[in-house]
Parts: sequence; structure tokens; C-alpha cells
Amino acid sequence: MFYIGVDLGTSAVKLLLMDQDGKIEKIVSKEYPLSFPNPGWSEQNPSDWYEQSIAGLKELLESVAKSQVAGISFGGQMHGLVILDENDEVIRPAILWNDGRTTKETDYLNQVIGKEKLSEYTANIAFAGFTAPKILWVKENEPENFKRIKKIMLPKDYLAYKLSGSFCCDYSDASGMLLLDVKNKRWSQEMIDICGISLEQLPKLYESYEVVGTIKPELAKELGLQAEVKVIAGAGDNAAAAVGTGTVGDGMCNISLGTSGTIFIASDTFGVDENNALHSFAHANGGYHLMGVMLSAASCNKWWMEEILKSKDFAGEQAEIGELGENNVYFLPYLMGERSPHNDPGARAAFVGMSMDSTRADMYQAVLEGVAFGIRDSFEVAKKLGIKIERSKISGGGAKSPLWKKIMANVLGIKIDMIASEEGPALGGAILAAVGCGEYSSVEEATDKMIQVVDTVEPDPELVEKYNTKYQEFVKIYPALRDR
Repeated sequence: MFYIGVDLGTSAVKLLLMDQDGKIEKIVSKEYPLSFPNPGWSEQNPSDWYEQSIAGLKELLESVAKSQVAGISFGGQMHGLVILDENDEVIRPAILWNDGRTTKETDYLNQVIGKEKLSEYTANIAFAGFTAPKILWVKENEPENFKRIKKIMLPKDYLAYKLSGSFCCDYSDASGMLLLDVKNKRWSQEMIDICGISLEQLPKLYESYEVVGTIKPELAKELGLQAEVKVIAGAGDNAAAAVGTGTVGDGMCNISLGTSGTIFIASDTFGVDENNALHSFAHANGGYHLMGVMLSAASCNKWWMEEILKSKDFAGEQAEIGELGENNVYFLPYLMGERSPHNDPGARAAFVGMSMDSTRADMYQAVLEGVAFGIRDSFEVAKKLGIKIERSKISGGGAKSPLWKKIMANVLGIKIDMIASEEGPALGGAILAAVGCGEYSSVEEATDKMIQVVDTVEPDPELVEKYNTKYQEFVKIYPALRDR
């Protein structure tokens, strides 16, 4: 049997075809435009997602035994606001996760409603990228559009609706809306009232591996698929990527060094830190997870190399870096502000500790170490909650650097594992489809069979101790510079 995973990203949709054993048969990618109608705004037309997804499915299914396709599921960009009217027409372009227009609404939620109330209602506080502030923005700035709203959904759920007719959402993606009571896995009536919407405008909730319907007959005919092909709820991109790396089960961890950086910690039980430094979300396997998000991770590396050094010889520059744990230069990795744990959009990057003998290599080393220290900030919050993490998988473009992986292992003091195949949310979506179709009894069973660790970086106790000392210096820098 074959299973399809659809990763609805910000710049493109990636579609992946996988067999029942986890072998990837084919991958197709289709791009679509991103619009910035005003400074700080970020929008897309949902029709572009659908059209390119259908085009991608047709290409993916070329020369494939279509009768063997059993299910399709999703991973997708989180937090985006898609609104439909009574005729199921999109009312306005989707407002995306990286849209920054909701400062006023975010401040209202955090300061007037209050962070304690928000945490009580949803286990999280408001961030500009979350969905609830976007709803309030539409209510305030586009009242005629607000009055027309019949359905509120997230990006990947628009695809599920177009494919199956099911008005649905999974718990992991819903967690990032600031509308879900994450602990009890139900919509928060308090947040519904605050946003001035109704329960009927929100989708039915499912676990990520649950079947929400079957593909529409006319689409099945167009694509050459069987009418009984199942559509499975899917997950937000981070939870889907965690499934794709096998990060399911209590205490399992994945660090992603992409443009942004995340530390994703799976848990069987619900937990939230008292300062809401980490996001507390539902996971795609039916459990929960904590997630810390750095706004700049591998992008710091790219900035230093390409904008400052004017070089693309990443390996060559890293080869000049000397002994680890001895660097006296520090770098705050806040090129675009910071999310976890500081929640400070005004935070900025800085080099600290330079002297006449500081070198180009010292500064590059500080960049790599600064990102690792930033990940450790979130790691320390998780440890205070009693979560024991002994090892982590690593993914993203930054994970291709042997030096950076070594730094990460020793800054965190844990083993760092590399997996055989890294296809992120698309693979996670395909695995969820396989579980939903009954190929596996659980997400854990599926990932245990499909995801293989191929290499491990072990921490060095002496180097871990040196980095512990360096980290204690690093944590003093942001507070000292915050108000300057």
C-alpha cells in the first residue's frame, strides 16, 4: 500500500509518496507566491495552496499503481488564519504565521485579559503569530469581513476540507491558535467569547492520526484514485516533523537547526512552565509536547558567512575554529528578536567579550555557540519541569555541520542522534496516514519500525563542564543589554 504526506509550507507544498514499510517512493514540490501587502504583513491565497497541491498530486501519482494508494494526511504551517463565508468562499487572503500586524491585539490579550488567564484557558500566552490575535485584528479592522465568517480554519485544514469536505482540525495544530484548552483537548469557551466568535465557526477536533473522511468522488475520479482513499487529520508542521524524526514517546527530543531553531520535547503528560517560556501543545501521537522556538538559528550562520564574511565556504571557515570551550567571545543570536524563552521582539544580536587577540574564527565559533546556548535556554526550562532528556535527534540544514553537532552535544550535555532520512512534515504526514489506515496500531509503532538512527555524537565530560561555565556567563548578557 502507498501513503501520501502533504507538507503545506510557506513557500511551497511538498508531497511525498511512501510505502507501508516507510520507503520513500517519490517526492514532488510545487511553489506558490507569498504576499507582503504592507510592512510586516504576510499573506497567501488559499486557492494557490489547493491548485498547487492538486498539480503536485497528479505529478506524484504518475507511473504509480494508483489503486494501492490508501490514505493521505498533512503537516502544515501553523497559526495561519483562513476564513470562509456561508458559500465556502475564502473571504480574504490567509494571514500567515510570520505576519506581524497584531501587536495591538497581542498586547491586549497579554496585558488586559492577562497572561495568567490566557495560560489558564489555553496553557499558553499570546504571540503575534498566533491565530486568536489575527481574529481580533479582522474584527477591529475589517468588520464587514468579520461579519461574513462562517468557518475558521488553519492552512492544512483548508486542504483537508477541499479534499474531503470535512471541517476538521487536529489537536496539535489547534494548540497554536490560542483558542484550544490544550490540557483538556477542547475549544476554550472563554477564548471564543473574548474573540467574539461562536463554537459553530470552529472545526471538529481530531487526533492527528484519526480519519476525518474520504476523498471527494469527483477528485478521486480526476486523480485516478479509489473512492475509499482515506483523509487523515494530520498535524502542525512541528508535530508532523517530530513524527518524521521518530520524536514520539515520553522524554523524546528533537532539535531543529533550520532558519529558525526549535527544541521539541515529547511528553506523555500535560505540563506547562510557570512563565510560559515554552509553548505547551498537544502532540500528533495523542500525547503532549513542549516546544521552544528561536527566531534565528541556521539563519545566524548564513548571515555571518554570506553577509559579513561574503563567503559560502562554510566547511572551510569552520575548519579554522580552534579548541572548543575556550572561546571568550559570546554572541547573542537575536537577529530577528526572540521568542523562547524571552518573548522579546525587540531583542537584538550582539557580540560581547572581544579583545585585541580575538580572531575571525573566534567570532564564527561564538555564532555557532550562541545558537547552542539559545537552545539550552529552552532546554533548562524543560529540565525545571522534571523532564529528563538524555539524548536528542537533530535535523535541519545546520545539522549537516559535524562541528555544530559536537558543540550542541556538549553545550546540552546529551547524546545527539542523526537519522537515516530527513523529510520533515511530509514524511510525518505519510506516517500519520499509515496509522490512520490501520497499517500500524500507533504512531510509536510506526516510527519504531521506520525511523533509524545512523550516527551519534557523544558529549565529552570535560568539554561539558567547560560549556557549563561558559553558559553561566552567556545567560547574564541578555538581561544586561535588554534595556540599552
